[in-house]
Amino acid sequence: MTLNSTFTKELEVVENLIKKDLNKENIISGLYKYIFKSSGKKMRARLSLISSSIFKHKDRYKLAAIIELLHTATLVHDDVVDNSPTRRGNKSVNSIWTNSHGVLIGDYIYSKAFILMVEIGNKKILKELANATNDISQGELIQLDAINNIDITLNKLKKISYYKTGRLFEASAKTGALLSKINKSYIDNITECAKNLGILFQIKDDLLDYSKNLDLGKPSFQDLREGKVTYPFFFAFKNASLEDQKKLKGFLGTKKLNEKKAKSLIDDLSGIKKTQQLAEKYHIKTIECAKRIKNKAVCKEMIELANVAINREK
Repeated sequence: MTLNSTFTKELEVVENLIKKDLNKENIISGLYKYIFKSSGKKMRARLSLISSSIFKHKDRYKLAAIIELLHTATLVHDDVVDNSPTRRGNKSVNSIWTNSHGVLIGDYIYSKAFILMVEIGNKKILKELANATNDISQGELIQLDAINNIDITLNKLKKISYYKTGRLFEASAKTGALLSKINKSYIDNITECAKNLGILFQIKDDLLDYSKNLDLGKPSFQDLREGKVTYPFFFAFKNASLEDQKKLKGFLGTKKLNEKKAKSLIDDLSGIKKTQQLAEKYHIKTIECAKRIKNKAVCKEMIELANVAINREK
C-alpha cells in the first residue's frame, strides 16, 4: 500500500530541518550525518503531521522533526544497550565507533530535540514529550530486567510494547493535535488510535525478528540471541511440554543459535500464529479508534497506517 504522497513530501521538509545547522565539530557532524544518512520509515513523524493537518500551525514541521529526533536518539541508545551491529541496513554507530560515542551522540540528538521544543514554547507539548521520553526509558529498563525471564507475564510484555513503542506513537499524535488546538474528542480519539497502532507496530517487530527477510536492516533472531522473551517465544513456551520448554530455554540467550530449529519449534508450538492473532486484534482496535475520528481525511490516513503496520514485512 502506498501512503499519502502529500505527507511523504512534507517529511522531506522535516528531514531537511533535522539536518539543518549542523555542529562545526567534525566528530559531531560526522556522527550526526552518518546516523541520518539512512532514512527510516518515519511513522512517528508522519503521525505528527497527520494529527496536525486540520489546522496547519507554523511549527508543525518543527514538531515532527522533534518526534523523529527523539525516536532516533532512542534507537542509538538501544543499539548500545543491545550491542547491535546494524541499524537500518548499515553498521550501527557503536560498531563503527564505540559505545561511548553511541551514548554521547544519542544524548546530543536528545538535546537537539529539546532545543526545538523550547522554540515551540508550548508547555503542554513539552510536558507530554518529556513524560513520553521518561516512559520510553522505563520500558527499556523493564525489558532489560526481563532478560532470560521465562516467567514474564503477557501483561508485562504488553507494558513493554506500550512503553517502548506505543508511547511515542501516542505522544506524536497527541502533540500534533495539541499544537493545532483541536477539540478534546479529536485529541482523545487520535491519541488512543496512535497508541494501539504503536503496540501493533511492536508486535509486528517481534514477529519480523523471526523471519529471514534480508530487507529488515538488522539480523534475524536478534531478540532470541539477546535473551529477550518476546511474544512468539512467550506463546510457544506457554504451549510447550516440559521437554519442549527445556529446548526453548536452550535457545534463549544463545549466540550460536540454530535458527532453523528454533523457528521450527516456536512455529510448531503456535508462537508465530498466536502473535499474529494478537497483532490482528490490535489492528482491529486501531481501525475502530480511527473510525471515531470525525475528520474523514485524518480517519482515512490512520486506517491506512494500520493496514501498512499489519501487512509490513520490514
